[in-house]
This record gives sequence, C-alpha cells and structure tokens, in this order.
Amino acid sequence: MSRSASRERNTKETQISIEIDIDGAGTTDCSTGLPFFDHMLDQLGRHGNFDLTVKAVGDLHIDSHHTVEDTGILLGEAFREALGDKVGVRRFASNRVPLDEALVECALDLSGRPYFHYDVEFPGEKILGDPPFDPQLCEEFWRAFVMSSAMTLHLTSVRGKNTHHLIEASFKGVARALRDAVRVEGGGLPSTKGVL
Repeated sequence: MSRSASRERNTKETQISIEIDIDGAGTTDCSTGLPFFDHMLDQLGRHGNFDLTVKAVGDLHIDSHHTVEDTGILLGEAFREALGDKVGVRRFASNRVPLDEALVECALDLSGRPYFHYDVEFPGEKILGDPPFDPQLCEEFWRAFVMSSAMTLHLTSVRGKNTHHLIEASFKGVARALRDAVRVEGGGLPSTKGVL
C-alpha cells in the first residue's frame, strides 16, 4: 500500500499544491517564492526520506506569513492522509541535531492529539534573501503542521547563535524524527486505546 497523498488549498491569500510520498527517496521540488523556506522544505523531504513537491503562490507583497502558515496547514493534512491508519508504525521518535554551534532537540509522537511546544529563540535578524525570511514564521509553520497532522511535537534549542543554523537544525531534527516515527515495525497499532 502506497503511503502518499496530494492536496490543494486555494484561498484569497494563497494557492498551494502538495504531493508527498512517505516511503519515497528524498526527492524534492519546492517552490514557494521564498528561497530560504524552499531550502528548509527541501531539508525536510531529503532528511525525512520523503518525496515532496510543494508549489505555492501567495501574497508575498503583503507578507510571507500567509504562504508559510498555509503551507504548514496543507503539508500537515497531506502527511496525515499519507500516513493512513498508522498500523505498525514506531509512533515515537526523538533526537538532537547539531549544525555547527547550534544544537536543537526534537521529540514527537504520532498521537492523533495535536500539541506543540516551541522553545527556539533567535538572535533576531532576518535571513537575508529576496525576499528576506522572518525566523518567527518557523513557529507558525510548525504549529500549523502539528495541528493539521494531529501529532505532538516538542522543539527546543539547546544552544546556538546563528539564526540560519538554528532553523536548519530544527527542520533536520523534525525530518529525522518523522523518518523514524513512520517506520513500520509490526502489524499492530501502537496504542492501548486502539486508535491513533
């Protein structure tokens, strides 16, 4: 059975399409009009070993917020659909990912109950680019992803001084944890409740 999904979201602010194959090879094609965000989505697919295509057009002349948040919403929906009934998955995963001086801790649970804890502080500067990327949007992306995928995610920076490094370590940490959590190891549902 293929664990893949395609979703579209069209609003007055954004038009987004996403394709994901959880059992892919880490092939990505991400275009949101925000080069740094594309780079982070690429990290998510590559290090999660998901095939991921994201095409987004948003009202970037106003702000990047709508594009980033709506991408998180749709990616969470697609991920949840692709994951299916979760029979046999490992469910829990955690790790610490370094990127030079930055170290970020990630823990997640494919629980079916959305909960998000975010404790990643940045020095304050935007990521330069055209257009620049506001680091605060990472929290909005992850919250949207968590709520629409119905998982529990804790992201905490242990240390770090470089904004780029902290963000990238976060995306790689979540990617690697998702890669571990979705791995099928058995035939049962990993829950005493009988549902996830």
